[in-house]
Formats: sequence, C-alpha cells, structure tokens
Amino acid sequence: MTLPEITPSEVVARGDDVMLLDVREPHEFAAGHIDGAVLIPLSQLAARQEELATDRDIVCVCRSGNRSGMVTEALARAGYDVLNLDGGMLAWAEAHLPFVADDGSPGRIA
Repeated sequence: MTLPEITPSEVVARGDDVMLLDVREPHEFAAGHIDGAVLIPLSQLAARQEELATDRDIVCVCRSGNRSGMVTEALARAGYDVLNLDGGMLAWAEAHLPFVADDGSPGRIA
C-alpha cells in the first residue's frame, strides 16, 4: 500500500475540511500542537476509534511522520479517508506554520 500523504501547506489550504489527529503522547502534544488538532495517542486509538471523523479526511500527525504513518495505514485499511502529514510536526515547524502549547504560548516540539 502506498502511504497517502499531505504536506503542511496542503493541510493549511484544506482548512476545516480535515480532522487533525495527533497521535503523539500527551506531554508532546502539550509542548506544541497544531491548533484544532485532536489528541488520541497511538496507544489509545483502538479504544477511542468512535471519536474519528467519518465525514471528512483525517490527517494523522506525529513528530516526524513515522507513528502517524502506521496509523494512516491502519485507518486506511479500516476504510477511513486518511492522510499522513508528511514530515510531521518537524515539517510543520520547518514551514514556519503556527503551533501552540497547551498554555497558549508558542509551541515547541518535544
């Protein structure tokens, strides 16, 4: 299976047309995440699958794209419309796109 991917700029262009699914650990998310992203850590995904969007594409996000790539493959096999954020949060930051910490301050990648 070819991993369906999307670039940070393509995510921005899609706006609210996608669900941003952050699969990192809570401390990583708290340090810095894309505004509007939903945190469901990889280890909790099976138990929280009912929280996933079925009416729009899901964009999976992690630090570098590896964990989110695994989730993207699994969700695609399960029938979801899903894309992997190519390069993850590292690529998002390299594109100089905004992200925030839980306290509202500028985010950092943990």
